[in-house]
Amino acid sequence: MLLSVNHITRYSYDHPVSYALQKVRLRPQTSCMQEVSDWSLTIEGGKIEAGYTDHYGNHVDLLSIDPDAKALSISAHGSVRTEDRAGMLGKTYGVAPLWHFLQPTALTKPGATVVGLSKKITAASSILNGLHALSEAVLKAMPYESGHTDMETNVEQALKLGHGVCQDHANVFISAARAAGVPARYVSGYLMMTDRVDQDASHAWAEAHLDDLGWVGFDVSNGIAPDEKYIRIAIGTDAHAAAPISGLRMGSGNEAMIVSLQVQQ
Repeated sequence: MLLSVNHITRYSYDHPVSYALQKVRLRPQTSCMQEVSDWSLTIEGGKIEAGYTDHYGNHVDLLSIDPDAKALSISAHGSVRTEDRAGMLGKTYGVAPLWHFLQPTALTKPGATVVGLSKKITAASSILNGLHALSEAVLKAMPYESGHTDMETNVEQALKLGHGVCQDHANVFISAARAAGVPARYVSGYLMMTDRVDQDASHAWAEAHLDDLGWVGFDVSNGIAPDEKYIRIAIGTDAHAAAPISGLRMGSGNEAMIVSLQVQQ
């Protein structure tokens, strides 16, 4: 399937920004699941200072804002040909070793609730069956509903709130899998929705590593394995490590962000 993406993130500021530096992870990589046909990144109100490949294999652009700017626009546009592999990326590895994806982070540090969920894996007939059971249990414990969490909400907080979005589902799944001894990681990317073209955010899901299969994807929010409607953009240990855009800003005043996203065939 050939998917076309147009993703624009616009920032506006009350007062001129004296300095800002952003890490932008918005360039998909060709893999067994997808082939990048064309892709471009356009910046207005700033410039790309450098680009590099991080230890996860993500392409990262370092972006600075123009001095005293009051607006910044980051546009990613292109097309990617995808293949349905039932979520199985397989035995593909980068610089980061498997044990790295067993380590807790500030967002994914497990508490009693997560440890309880992890028993879905240890009690199952196989690790793969256990991971599917875990995915179902996470969505049941925390139905999809926006407005309850943000990028700083950790897994135990999200479960206590009882609702979350794709980033929370992925973080909780990852945390529980690691608690059961299964390496797991966060994936940020795009999903073509079947009921609409315009979206207000990108998507996120999880991948877990099995000795016999390699990396396998789980979209907890939708209860399915990623298929040809998905585009992988970045991976990391949690939502922070694979965030499409992250960084710092110096200057007073408030920041507003508007996202425009279209993913279509």
